[in-house]
Amino acid sequence: MTMADGKPNFRVVERLKIKIGDAKNLGKGHSTLRDGHCTITLDQEEIFRTATIEKAIDPFWGEEFEFEIPRRFRYLGVCVYERDRPLGRVTVRRDQLTSFNDKDHWFPLRPLNVESEVQGKIHIEIEFCESRGRLNVRLNEACELAITNGNCDPFADVTVRYTNDKTETQRTKVKKKTNSPVFDEAFAFTLPGLGGIPKQHLSGQSPTADWAELIVTLYHEISGSNTVFLGQVIIPLQGRPVSAWYFLQPRNRKSSLREDQSSNYPSVGSLRLKIHYTADHVLPSHNYERLKHLLMNSHSVQPITASTVYLLGEIIPNKIDSAQPLVRILLHHGQIVQTIRSLAIWEISKVTDANTIFRGNSMVSKMMDESMHISGMRYLHETLRPPIERLLAERRPCEIDPNRVKESTVIEHNFANLQIYVEDVIKAITTSALKCPTVMCQLFHTLKEVAITFFPENKEIKYSVVSGFIFLRFFAPAILGPRLFDLTKEQIDSQTNRTLTLVSKTIQSLGNLVCSRSNFKEEYMQRMIQAVYTEQNITAVRQFLEIISASAGPAQCTQDTPVTLKEGFLRKITTWMLTKRAQGRNKFGRKNFKQRYFKLTTRDLSYAKQKGKESLCTITLSDILAVERLQQESFNKNNMFQIIQPERILYIQANNCVEEKEWVDLLTKMCFSNSKRLTLYHPAAFINGTWLCCKSNIERTTGCQEVSTSVDHIQTSSVDVDRELSRIHALCVAHIDRFDSVLKACECKAVYPGDRLCLPILIEDPKTTFITLSTLREIIYTLEQEHRTVLRTIARETKYGSKQAPIGDDNYLLLAGRKDLSAHHQQKVW
Repeated sequence: MTMADGKPNFRVVERLKIKIGDAKNLGKGHSTLRDGHCTITLDQEEIFRTATIEKAIDPFWGEEFEFEIPRRFRYLGVCVYERDRPLGRVTVRRDQLTSFNDKDHWFPLRPLNVESEVQGKIHIEIEFCESRGRLNVRLNEACELAITNGNCDPFADVTVRYTNDKTETQRTKVKKKTNSPVFDEAFAFTLPGLGGIPKQHLSGQSPTADWAELIVTLYHEISGSNTVFLGQVIIPLQGRPVSAWYFLQPRNRKSSLREDQSSNYPSVGSLRLKIHYTADHVLPSHNYERLKHLLMNSHSVQPITASTVYLLGEIIPNKIDSAQPLVRILLHHGQIVQTIRSLAIWEISKVTDANTIFRGNSMVSKMMDESMHISGMRYLHETLRPPIERLLAERRPCEIDPNRVKESTVIEHNFANLQIYVEDVIKAITTSALKCPTVMCQLFHTLKEVAITFFPENKEIKYSVVSGFIFLRFFAPAILGPRLFDLTKEQIDSQTNRTLTLVSKTIQSLGNLVCSRSNFKEEYMQRMIQAVYTEQNITAVRQFLEIISASAGPAQCTQDTPVTLKEGFLRKITTWMLTKRAQGRNKFGRKNFKQRYFKLTTRDLSYAKQKGKESLCTITLSDILAVERLQQESFNKNNMFQIIQPERILYIQANNCVEEKEWVDLLTKMCFSNSKRLTLYHPAAFINGTWLCCKSNIERTTGCQEVSTSVDHIQTSSVDVDRELSRIHALCVAHIDRFDSVLKACECKAVYPGDRLCLPILIEDPKTTFITLSTLREIIYTLEQEHRTVLRTIARETKYGSKQAPIGDDNYLLLAGRKDLSAHHQQKVW
């Protein structure tokens, strides 16, 4: 086990995928929901928002969100709104999330109550003096408090309750504009009946009541007597001194809010959610070397059905669970093409009908889907964003189904509108061949060559294999759900959703027709298919398919128009170095932040006052020396990062922690190969003549901290290989019983060969399969032992009541070490 400063070298990477389905029984007396939408929150911080559904009795959103969680949190919340009025909320505690994994679950919606869900923690010291006659309470500091309407001006009420139910309250000073206040205030209390008696005479006196409990309540001051409840801590006073951190709790409750405590909160409806939460416990890289080596050699194992990659795909029930980490690892190490080729050769060798190649739920199909998603996302945005933006901006009616229109006379007009949008998409796709990522071209070329080898008489197979992936599994799903593929942030109404569905259907059908496969399912679509199935379009599509699968990669093309990668409103402030200040620039302060619309392209970063307005400033990517997070103490603001340039630093505040991470990660990746990239930077700002991080008063001094490193070896995605290997380890542990059943099957088949045996998976070579599985199981066992050792060490060394493990909530590190409640410790499998 690697140790650093006496502590385990260990990190936890959390990821959440949540699908918001439909709602029912929303409120009393409401026949329909007007303009309803949902928000996703971590604690009280909004992270995502769904589209707005208009006038629905039981609204259906059907939106899925997936993101890495960049900070510690206590609650996942999903709130349903009617316009700006909250109707109800689903709240799930962090330690309960895994119990709902991969299940469609109807959650009761509870009335929204700001006092029922809080965040943050506080450090409290308690000391008894003069034979318990006096009590000293000190509030040192609090952190991670909730922010209300962009502000947090906290203060605390310190209340002592006596056994006679009387109370005494004292108050701290208000700390302005910070959600991590340092109070550093002490308060003294005396038992009833002992007030006014000198200290030296207290021991002989009898109080009229005893200590009961200490209640510390935090508020945000709005103005005068208007306050917002931030949370409270209730501590029984038992005569023992205390110095500890506490999680803030809901009002008048000593335990955290649980989703299943329905009796306290009447339901106002139900919301269907599908949640998948993972917390990967990642060890240092050297622990995963054997597992990585086993995966890297999969393509050379004969038969391929005895390889690690194939066996993981067959043994783990949901193939996409194993395909996602495997593809990322193989892409990172340049092994994806060889591995998919080996799997494809075996799969096609078992197919008798060329029309069914890669059409099933096979490992090749899942790995191709994931490969295109990772390596082709930038290409997808560059290709589809312009026609999708036009469609969303114009919002022309395109319904051509006679059963869906009130007047049949509008069908001709709608047909013309739909044809325009379809032709836009076809042109965008067929002219994008030279921009297709190299790794996708390599994969298409490999699959085409393998298919031609097995079906040499089929002249259309060279098109059908490629179009089955690029049209049916890449472009068509993105057109159908542009928000899921980050093609737009706009909310999409029902009419536009229907238009996108019709365009997606047409593109799928065109991809099939080019390969001489017709599948008209709806009569009303036949005319549209015939309209776009022109000689010009067929030629263009086939040329496109030929180019993207012709060789290992198309020739590089120059991009005349830069591609937009990310855009949105952020708040910024700029500090110029000495050379610029001499030209009249004033120094900046904490109040000088301005909201600007930022736009990042493949060429530069720019910002303007509003979207579509002329840029106020444009920064070429080659001039960005580093992009790093900024310490909160610099401006007393959260979610801040800095863009360092040769002559100035741009300080930017994002709207939430997830958005901050997205901007930092994307900017870092785009600028990582800059020749002038810094090696050291300042993690805090230069304010009032001093760097707040290292206290140097020299503005141009070298940074005091190393810049972030990157593991990005793929054109469009950074890969944390250790995290992906840890994901495979967790999947293997969760399904170790299936591994054991296959091992037993190998032994049986080796003794009793033949096809009559009932086997859990196909076993072509029992001996080689047994060797692979035994080696993999031994590696997983070693990793599991290492994990448990680390968790026990952390549990042993972490003090309950410390800042890392405050009192009041179940601490997952302590629980994992002491009670084996982590997801991959629920079964005693070894």
